[in-house]
Amino acid sequence: MIYIKYFTKQITLLFFLTFLTPSFAQKGELDAKSFFDSIQSKKIQLLDVRTSSEFSQGHIAGSFQADWNNFDQFKERVASLDKHKPLYIYCLAGSRSAAAQKWLIKEGFETVFNLRGGINSWNLEDLPLEGKKEVKQLTLVEFQSSLPKDKTVLVDIGAEWCPPCKKMAPIVEKISKEHPVIYLDGGSQTQLVKELAVNSFPTFIAFKNGTELKRITGICSEEALKKLLD
Repeated sequence: MIYIKYFTKQITLLFFLTFLTPSFAQKGELDAKSFFDSIQSKKIQLLDVRTSSEFSQGHIAGSFQADWNNFDQFKERVASLDKHKPLYIYCLAGSRSAAAQKWLIKEGFETVFNLRGGINSWNLEDLPLEGKKEVKQLTLVEFQSSLPKDKTVLVDIGAEWCPPCKKMAPIVEKISKEHPVIYLDGGSQTQLVKELAVNSFPTFIAFKNGTELKRITGICSEEALKKLLD
């Protein structure tokens, strides 16, 4: 009878672990509003894993900065953090901080939360940033009225500190010799980026008469970009 009770307890425990494990794993990633609520506590650490240039464009108040892409710097800076204290991390879109999260957990950090969608999702929720440079924000109407009326134009939305944007630059420059291209600094024109529903950089949108035709996001081929303008 004792054995049966013990076995029943083990099955019950296994049942709860099976169903709780997925939700527990999901807690390692928070949406912007949940992330904001969580970091109001003074008993947490906050880490921006973007570059110093990105950081200077605007960061969450109270953040430390350690560039994940500069791994030697990253290791040196996080070495002073408390592995037993909850750590909240973020980047531009969530991928660098997700990679950093895995490494930090492997290195013994007990609790690490990643901001899902990064600063892009943070901006979409109109949450506050510190040190952000004030730039006159274009409205959607102003932007659309500035576009050529008689031809299809490619709008390249990115930022100077965006690695994929830099990688795409030679292709975009080549296309600009044959087709009109407008560059939009998504890092500063955050309101317009939100109105255009741009969630990551680079995003390429073909417009004609102020109306969007097609778009493509991320690194792509020259042929793919040209198809947007067909």
